[in-house]
This record gives sequence, structure tokens and C-alpha cells, in this order.
Amino acid sequence: MFDPKIVPTKSVIAELEPFVGLGMERIVLVSTEGEAEAAFRDLAQAKNVGFDTESKPTFLKGQQSEGPHVLQFATSERAYIFQSHITESRAVIVRLLESEEIQKIGFDLRGDLTHIWRRFGIRPAGIIDLDRSFRKLGYRNAVGAKSAIAMLFQRRLMKSKSVTTSNWASPKLSEGQLVYAANDAYAALMVYQLLNQA
Repeated sequence: MFDPKIVPTKSVIAELEPFVGLGMERIVLVSTEGEAEAAFRDLAQAKNVGFDTESKPTFLKGQQSEGPHVLQFATSERAYIFQSHITESRAVIVRLLESEEIQKIGFDLRGDLTHIWRRFGIRPAGIIDLDRSFRKLGYRNAVGAKSAIAMLFQRRLMKSKSVTTSNWASPKLSEGQLVYAANDAYAALMVYQLLNQA
């Protein structure tokens, strides 16, 4: 099913139809303790969730990131966006990260885990890094979300550079940021589910 020699080029990906992810009606921006608890219950029930983080970019040499500023978790039905500066949801963020029962699936999470350690002082449990999954299938180079979605779904995952490098530490996230963050996590879950059907 997978040929380790063929990872689609940028030009091939650019010609694909867009990947349909989660719209705003299925994205929850968590801002209260009650919303955080409800999110935890839903994610715990799902067991396998897509996961990613976003941090405000650093532009100076040697400058250390203060992220993650945003942590996103996705089921096949909805995504939950947590902002790390909101104290009401901090305890739930830690519970989600430390839970061994909730499998958190993402792409190339090493940097994310380093940032989490610096910011929260914890080492997350239940982490599944899809980079390792693709290496086991024979891929020698890292396979990111865009390549994986192109290979498995023949679709183009929309990743705007202006959103990627936007201010994720902003107290008020834009709709573009929310959709981007949600679908990074959602795409990881979709890839994991398809790989495990194979």
C-alpha cells in the first residue's frame, strides 16, 4: 500500500483538492473551568485523539520559545483549543497531557514535548508520534502532515504561512488560527486511523 520511495512533491500536493477538515461549528475554544472539564470527558471517551501545539515564533538568534501558547486536541467529531495563559483550564491541560489512557497522536512532536516540559514541568504520557509510524513502514525521511494527507487521502492540507507564523500568544485568536490549529490535530487523528486500518 505504501511505497517508501514516493513522498509527493510540493508541486504535486499543490494540484490536489483541499482536505476537508473541521469547520468553526466543530471547534471549541476552551475558556472556563466547566468547558475544560467537559472537554476532558469527551476526549477521555474518545481514547485516541489528534494532538499538536502552537507557539509564538521566535525571530532572534538564541531566543527561547515561551510556548506552547496553544494546545489542541481533536476527536473525529470536534477539536478543543486550549490557551496556556488561561489559568482556569491549566489543571485540565496537565491531566490531559499526563493521562496514559488518552493516546495523543501527532506529527514530529519532539519540539512540542520540549516546550511542554519547559512550560509545565511535565513529560506527557500516551504520546504516539506519527513520524515513527512512517519510519516503521519504510519511509527514511520524516513525513509531515501535508505529505501524509496527500499520500493517504489524495488531498491538500491547507497550511497558510501567515497563520503558521502568527502570534499564537495573543489573548484573542483569529478564526484562521482556530481552524488551522484544530485541523493540525484532526489531520493527525485521520492519518492514524487510516494507517491502523491497513
